[in-house]
Amino acid sequence: MNTSLFRAASRPAARLSQIPATSRSIAVRRYATAFNWEDPLLASELYTDDELAIQETARQYCQERLQPRVLDAYRNENYDRKILEEMGELGLLGASIEGYGCAGVSTVASGLITKEVERVDSGYRSGMSVQSSLAMTAIHEFGTQELKERLLPGLAKGKLAGCFGLTEPNHGSDPGSMETIARVHPTQKGVYLLSGSKTWITNSPISDVLIVWAKLQSTGKIRGFAVERSKCPPGTLETPALKNKSALRASITGMIQLDNCPVAVENMFPVVEGLTGPFTCLNSARLGIAFGAMGALEDCINRARTYALERKQFKGNPLAKYQLIQKKLADAVTDATYGTLAATQVARLKDAGKCTPEMISLIKRQNCDRALANSRILQEVFGGNAASDEYHIARHVANLFVVQTYEGQSDIHALILGRAITGVQAFV
Repeated sequence: MNTSLFRAASRPAARLSQIPATSRSIAVRRYATAFNWEDPLLASELYTDDELAIQETARQYCQERLQPRVLDAYRNENYDRKILEEMGELGLLGASIEGYGCAGVSTVASGLITKEVERVDSGYRSGMSVQSSLAMTAIHEFGTQELKERLLPGLAKGKLAGCFGLTEPNHGSDPGSMETIARVHPTQKGVYLLSGSKTWITNSPISDVLIVWAKLQSTGKIRGFAVERSKCPPGTLETPALKNKSALRASITGMIQLDNCPVAVENMFPVVEGLTGPFTCLNSARLGIAFGAMGALEDCINRARTYALERKQFKGNPLAKYQLIQKKLADAVTDATYGTLAATQVARLKDAGKCTPEMISLIKRQNCDRALANSRILQEVFGGNAASDEYHIARHVANLFVVQTYEGQSDIHALILGRAITGVQAFV
């Protein structure tokens, strides 16, 4: 295991003291009988000491290094490329991958990392997830050994940035109808020419390695390619940024535009065909999202609770005294608790080889739906102050709408579950 993940956890107490007590408590096993609203069903008892130390490392980094940046990043749509290198230095990228400079931790530990990043902002988690669960997983699962050895170490350290090109302007929930094609180069042996467009691609404007899924012109089969920007001639690859987003503004999003872009056959994934490849990667990312959405919801709960205790109304009483406020908090804490337990169980099943795609659809759908619904309700606790970004709640709400939508909108996951329940395909 890569010990860099434990560096922050072993820092001197003076440094740890800079983190609020509520943040430090996650690494402490609690045996007291008092109810702990931050961990109501003692989910921390389900984690190993290593997993708790990794979560603490991630939280310490996120609260010390990401939280101070997030307002400026969100206001100005400014993603700091150095974040990937910082995460790579701690071993947070591709954390569950064995070898190639990756930490090789459990899926639960990887999920806890994701949860801590999204506690700060869904956009930061999106940038990390695309690098780890999509780009790196695609290469690790489907690339040649040479491709793994050449690209994964740089991606793990954040020296290389990666993205994942599946969604197209005309095809979001229906990737099987993609229009991007790959044709054999008419004169150069062992080279494919890729043409087409991908859109809403996190990290694409800064990516060095772009995973692109395209249909072979000769067979119509979907294949995956690792496109290296440095090897693309001028004019064959463009990755314009998509600006003026209403959410995920702390991440960078763009397009991938390919015009007869040459890619060596060695950069094509040699075996996987069809949608099995992209869906394998998406399921890895969706599991992380199920953890991450709970991190965002927990931050909303903490902020709403603090505000309700401090804000005085009606004869000097704190808002927290009133029944409506307490019900909002109780509902949110309940859903965050159940969602965390469900994500933990599915992560354990994945490591045991017992996880199904439908399990991931279930928790991605439920956790994202409940995080969005509860954050919107908790926003009401702030009244008019919710409109100020300094209270952070509106940013989480806007972000969680996108999180509920991408990598399978909730209705699509409902159809996946419905098919599994009834045996009847409802997509066509």
